[in-house]
Amino acid sequence: MINGSPYSRKASLSLHITEFEMPPMQDLLIIGKKAPIGPEAVRRMAEALSPDQFEVIHLDHAKIEALLVKKTLLEMLDRETLMQIAFEETESIFNEYMVLRSEVKLSIKVNREVDLK
Repeated sequence: MINGSPYSRKASLSLHITEFEMPPMQDLLIIGKKAPIGPEAVRRMAEALSPDQFEVIHLDHAKIEALLVKKTLLEMLDRETLMQIAFEETESIFNEYMVLRSEVKLSIKVNREVDLK
């Protein structure tokens, strides 16, 4: 007891549990210049887990050394557009020691006009 009232310590725990996916890097990895794992090690890991599925893009950026990108994304999206969006959305939270992973969901919407019979 402290000052006549019972003393207790409590912690709140919250878990977000999802199914483990292979490969663990999802669609896009942003690798910082001083990250604990570099682009070459990331490339080898991706190649071992999913051969020919990912590409490493080396960059000239203040904080970011490279991106690891799923090749199918690069077939559907312009490389520069994808990199610009990744930079804009992570700039405020990213530092050179980080490796961030991102799931990229791309949907294509098509509207066409056709002549009726």
